[in-house]
Amino acid sequence: MSPQFRAVNTASPGLLQWAGRPGATLFGSRRRPTAMANPIDDTLRREEWDLVQEILAGACDSFEPLVRRHEARVRSLCAALLQDATEADDAAQEVFLKAYRALGRFRNESSFSTWIHRIAHNHCLDVLKSRQRRRAESLDALLEQGDGVLADRHDGSPAPGRDLDIHQLLQGLTPDYRTVIVLREVQGFDYGEIAKIMGVTVDSVKARLRRARQSLVETARHFDAPAVVQRLETQNEP
Repeated sequence: MSPQFRAVNTASPGLLQWAGRPGATLFGSRRRPTAMANPIDDTLRREEWDLVQEILAGACDSFEPLVRRHEARVRSLCAALLQDATEADDAAQEVFLKAYRALGRFRNESSFSTWIHRIAHNHCLDVLKSRQRRRAESLDALLEQGDGVLADRHDGSPAPGRDLDIHQLLQGLTPDYRTVIVLREVQGFDYGEIAKIMGVTVDSVKARLRRARQSLVETARHFDAPAVVQRLETQNEP
């Protein structure tokens, strides 16, 4: 089944109309994020505000440019937080469905990019909480069974000396640290925009970024990855 139809049964009539037309796609081929020199560019903000107003006036096709512009970046954040490609795709789709339903509450006080990334951040945190509850329930069931069912458990950590990729490094971070690293280092948001997305102060963003980088350095050292350590330690901001 095409991805755009997996969750439309809970969508509004306007989104059903948009998603069902020929050629419409919430998530088609994987694209690189659309190049944006500045996430809060005034021209871009005016253009996206106009698109939102068109959608609210009934032009549901105007949602597609917003999806195309932001889908890769939103998926990237979901993937970093959830560490599961399938869950990330599902989460990203749900984020756009939530954004569509909430367009009437978008006030253009921050950029559309900031607004939808905040929706993505909050949704992924909800997914992680749900996942933790399921794991706790599963662990309780295993403990009740007994008979050594946990004897062969492994943590899946990479062996010392093994090459690390960014996903392995991110796995060792808390969700908040993964978020701040991806938004700053991968997607290039400034501190003010990250603060709005995460609902914290700019000082808190800077502090979390410092701690996240230090955690990445410690993880890379633990797994004997000097090249990664060197790259991280050459970053002097904030």
